[in-house]
Order: sequence, then C-alpha cells, then structure tokens
Amino acid sequence: MTSDTARTVPLTAETGRLRELVEGARHVLFDFDGPICRLFARHSAAAVARALEEWLRGQGLRLPSLGDGSPEGDPQAVLRAVHRRHPGSDLVAELEEVLTRHELRAVAGAMPTPYADPLIRTWTARGTRLAITTNNSARAAAAYLTGRGLLGCVAPHLYGRTPELHRMKPDPYQLNRALRAWGAFPGSALMIGDTPLDLRAAERAGVPFLGYARTEEKEALLRGAGAEVTVRSLEPVLRILRLRGTAG
Repeated sequence: MTSDTARTVPLTAETGRLRELVEGARHVLFDFDGPICRLFARHSAAAVARALEEWLRGQGLRLPSLGDGSPEGDPQAVLRAVHRRHPGSDLVAELEEVLTRHELRAVAGAMPTPYADPLIRTWTARGTRLAITTNNSARAAAAYLTGRGLLGCVAPHLYGRTPELHRMKPDPYQLNRALRAWGAFPGSALMIGDTPLDLRAAERAGVPFLGYARTEEKEALLRGAGAEVTVRSLEPVLRILRLRGTAG
C-alpha cells in the first residue's frame, strides 16, 4: 500500500460516514457562533473578555482561575469562572447581562459562515427540523438570524444561555430541550458544533455529532476530544443534501 493510498482509505471512510450523518438526520441542532457565523469577527472576543474582567475589577473583584481548560480571551470562560465562584448570585446575573449586551453589539459585524445560509434553507425545504443550541445569548442569535432572514427556519427552537449557567454546554440541557420539544429520539438528530463542549453535550444527549472546524487548530482540538467526523467547510454537507434531492 502506497502512502497516497493509505491517506485515501480513511478519507473515503470518513466521507461515507459524513453522508450517513447528513442523510440520517431528521432533526439538526446547530451551535451558533462557529457553524452559523463568526459572531466576534469584527468585535473581538478577546476584547470582550477583557471588558468583562474590567467590569469585575470595577466591582472590586478579580477574575478567578478559568480552571476548565478554556483558552484565554474566551468571554464565556470568564462567565463560567465567576459562576463557579459565586453560583446563583446577582453578580453573575449582572455579568451575564453585560456579556449579552456585547454579543448583541457584535451581531452587526458578525461574518456568516460560508454555505451556512443555503444549508439552513435547504434542510428546511427538505422538511428537516432545525434548532439552535448555543451558549451565547438567545437574543443575540435571534437578532442575527432575523437579519439574515433565517429566524423562521429555526423558531421557536432557539435555546441559548439561561440564568442557570451550570446548564451551559457541555451539559446536554439545551439539546434535550430541543429533542423533547420535537418528541424526537436522539439518534434521529445531528449536532453540528465547533468545540469540544459541543461534542461532550452531544455525547451526553446521545446525539450524533459533526464537527465544524474553520482552522487546523480547531480541527485538532475536535479530533483530540474524540470527534470522528469533521469538516473544514459546510460545502460538502450542502452538496450531499442537494445530491439527495436530485436523486429523489
């Protein structure tokens, strides 16, 4: 077996698995920031994280250790860290609202993920039910989708951050809410996410997972976390759907 052949075999097997995931999905659960858009494309996530830290200092507090393996500059990691130190407090509720306002401001500069809009519309046209399950604010996700004319494709199944921050992914709470609303079995669904948190939530809910990795670094993180199938673009997912429609 040549080195070229050795590379072709796993790629072919993964392509077949991708087709199985896409064609078998009757319900699709999208993460928001990543698979649908880059929310902080022009409104830097790192700058938002710094703004949250500055807000904490204004309250006379220091940021606790992130302690969960999250990278520096992740606003949600800041929120989770404060929640772990002060669970259920007014402080956490106020910080969450500060983050929500930053997310809403970021919507205007958000960059659509290539092929996401037609993918959402095509799946909807095929009769597949869609939901958003995100650790971002549902208000920000709704504002973005409204601006793209996509809200009707997912409403009312838009599940974002709740005051119960321990239920953010990797907890499967949001995914389970969507499945219960549909009366769907986990195996009939597909979760599309771009972080190990998404993968863990899907595993805990029993939902098949497709990793979207815009960069090699994100792909390595997903692979390292155990994701079996990843794509660097949503184009092959859209192509599979369109080919299935042609064949039908």
